[in-house]
Amino acid sequence: MKELLSRFGAASDRLLWGVLAILAAIVLSSILFSPPDVPLPFGASDDDLSTTTETMEGRVIRILSEETIRTEEGPQGTWGSQYVQQVEVEITSGSMQGQRVVTEHGDAIVTTTSSRVRPGMRVIVEYSAGPVGERYYISDFIRRPAILALTLIFVALTAFIGRWTGARSLIATAFSVLVIARFILPRILAGQNPVAVCIVGAIVLMAPSLYLVYGWKLKTHAAALGLGICLVITWILAAVFVSWAYVTGFGKQESAFLVVALQAEVDLRGLVLGGIILGTLGVLDDIAIGQSSAILELHTANPSLSWMALFQHGMVIGRDHIASMVNTLMMAYVGASLPLFLLLSLYQEPLGFVLNRELLVQEIIRTLVGSLGLMMAVPVTSLIASWMAKGVWGNRKSGNQ
Repeated sequence: MKELLSRFGAASDRLLWGVLAILAAIVLSSILFSPPDVPLPFGASDDDLSTTTETMEGRVIRILSEETIRTEEGPQGTWGSQYVQQVEVEITSGSMQGQRVVTEHGDAIVTTTSSRVRPGMRVIVEYSAGPVGERYYISDFIRRPAILALTLIFVALTAFIGRWTGARSLIATAFSVLVIARFILPRILAGQNPVAVCIVGAIVLMAPSLYLVYGWKLKTHAAALGLGICLVITWILAAVFVSWAYVTGFGKQESAFLVVALQAEVDLRGLVLGGIILGTLGVLDDIAIGQSSAILELHTANPSLSWMALFQHGMVIGRDHIASMVNTLMMAYVGASLPLFLLLSLYQEPLGFVLNRELLVQEIIRTLVGSLGLMMAVPVTSLIASWMAKGVWGNRKSGNQ
């Protein structure tokens, strides 16, 4: 009987490896070789020759003048102010490289003390030439050196502390970025269903990342199955409450910009649902692998424990995990939306009206649905891992755990 179970387990492993390899080949070929055509933003057609635009890099040479101007009246009767600088900039890239231009910084965009430019700063200069003449303005700062330095520190520390596991996690992260950039974003922009694309993308992200980082082990099988089930639960909950709360998807400013840029019908509600699915995926990964690993370690330490005892011990561990992760998720959303909460606090509305605004309702649904998905991950993954530990795969050698 043991020999039969061992053969069955080995055949299951080969089948799973084969399925994973086929899926990886299909997905990678789709990502790398056949991304759909992405439409040009509205106003970016090559046929429109009435206006010439170019984005260039430059270096601030000197500040010619600087003044503070008063802006329009605020919500409480106060007047704001912003800085306007006349700046000489040397163009360092593009067709005008080497030329020096003078531009007004602050007349086209809102500026504060932190956005004032100083001599030596590297900036992005926008150029446009049309019926009204030529125009230059500084649109942003060059931030690549800081981002590159931070990325190198992150990679080095991850590889140093995590060793080979950390290196595999970096490879999985790079794969995730590739899937998002070459699979999810192009297909949504091409008009495909955002929810379907995000679900497929989540599955594509989940399987290789888990197995690449943690290996072909029992705990990874349990985590992948639990994660997949909880993603479906999260999707159903999100779909129900986004529809029930009449969330249109216009809760954020970027949505309006996207509709204008594409000049086409955009499923903004689907984008909200897809964002919830992708946002929950990373935290679900942590809980699912943590629960399955803990239960299999308990089984290794005490093989006499029944699957029910393993499940109960796993739930004790998972409750502590839930408390910390739900609070972490809530604080992450609050931190990301801090300007939004400050803006809502500025307008003196009754709390009931504030909580009813779509831009806040969208974040509430995102937080609570994500938290429900995390809570479900504990019993679901614990049950799957407990059954696997005492089932067919659990009768095999401990090296597979």
